[in-house]
Amino acid sequence: MLIKTIVILMLLLILASLGSGLFFLIRDQGRNPRTVRALTVRIALSVTLFVLLMLAYATGLLTPHGL
Repeated sequence: MLIKTIVILMLLLILASLGSGLFFLIRDQGRNPRTVRALTVRIALSVTLFVLLMLAYATGLLTPHGL
């Protein structure tokens, strides 16, 4: 259950970073490095989540289920 909570938290952080990137893009007209920093954080969080999911699957913490 802990791994599922971590995945949901990571997804919320990714959405928050994406929203802040959009906010900075609109507000600063893309002239400030804050937009790039927010989107870089989003990419780093996405890669981290992907690696976490692969590790959780490999260790058996997450198991796929059929429909």
